[in-house]
Amino acid sequence: MNISFSDKKLYEINEKVTDGQRLNFTDGLILYKSHDLVGVGRLADLVRRKRHGKKAYYVYNQHLNYTNICINHCLFCAYSRNKGEKDAFTFSIEDVRARLLERIDEPVRELHVVGGLNPSLPFEYYIDLIKTIKEIRPEAAIKAFTAVEIDHLSGISGFSIKETILKLKDAGLSMMPGGGAEIMSDRVRKKLFPRKIDSRKWLEIMEIIHESGLTSNATMLYGHIETIEERINHLIGLRKLQDKTSGFSAFIPLAFHSKNTKLSQIPATTAFDDLKNVAIARLMLDNFEHIKAYWVMIGEKLAQVALFFGADDLDGTIIEEKITHMAGAKSAKGLTRMNIEYLVSSAGFTPVERDSFYNLV
Repeated sequence: MNISFSDKKLYEINEKVTDGQRLNFTDGLILYKSHDLVGVGRLADLVRRKRHGKKAYYVYNQHLNYTNICINHCLFCAYSRNKGEKDAFTFSIEDVRARLLERIDEPVRELHVVGGLNPSLPFEYYIDLIKTIKEIRPEAAIKAFTAVEIDHLSGISGFSIKETILKLKDAGLSMMPGGGAEIMSDRVRKKLFPRKIDSRKWLEIMEIIHESGLTSNATMLYGHIETIEERINHLIGLRKLQDKTSGFSAFIPLAFHSKNTKLSQIPATTAFDDLKNVAIARLMLDNFEHIKAYWVMIGEKLAQVALFFGADDLDGTIIEEKITHMAGAKSAKGLTRMNIEYLVSSAGFTPVERDSFYNLV
């Protein structure tokens, strides 16, 4: 297929993409530095359509953020609070039960469960949390706890990382979300989230998760103080682990929202950058089956456009997302099935409802 580019450097990358060759660090630099957004998008769209045709996936899911009390105090976070601080909260198991029962008549197929590192919660709380969700939603997949939370749970329980994961799995854990690594850079970590586990530990925990028979997602938080070189290293680090484990289900680029954080002087990401991150992820992550356009972070309208820039999944209905909205997100707090199918179909794609493991509903 002949494609013309205003950026001549994209012709060589086009040859590699057409031949199915893996892109390297230098290719990533060319893509990030290119002003030919349409050209980069068309390359990503080639890969996306070869894999998924006109299909665009979504899941009927519900978010459950069980506490915002956290000891890490990352500078980019608008969600975390200290115990006793205004707006601090922790759901009791009965609170969790009540929230799930509020929507028991809806066909929720996935529970997305993440929270802060609350030092007051014992390990048993997390086991009870999973068991309660499983009791109320026995058919739904429970996607819970980032690698950062797993490290914390290992520390408070005295169990190894693997033992911790297996105990949660026995309680009903189905898969893991992909957060916590943010951007794999010691420089950025030192400045923005020094209390959080480093990228080596994150990758190590993810490898154990995959070896334990659980799939996970992977994310990258962009649009703060990271460089494009650090973004590329992050993607290559994920790709290397995927070569080894094949345990990542999807990749989600996460646009940084600075409102109500200690980095509020940083402007919002642009549509240009948001689309480019989706497209470059599709091109660099050749061993990832799915790339998500997370409408919560980039908005519903731009998520539609992202379907032409390599994304094949809009995540889901969400239902009451808290973390990004506390940082100033303007997107809806949830979408109906009709809303999300209209977003897909009006863009010319075919909406496909899936479960957490990309089985068609």
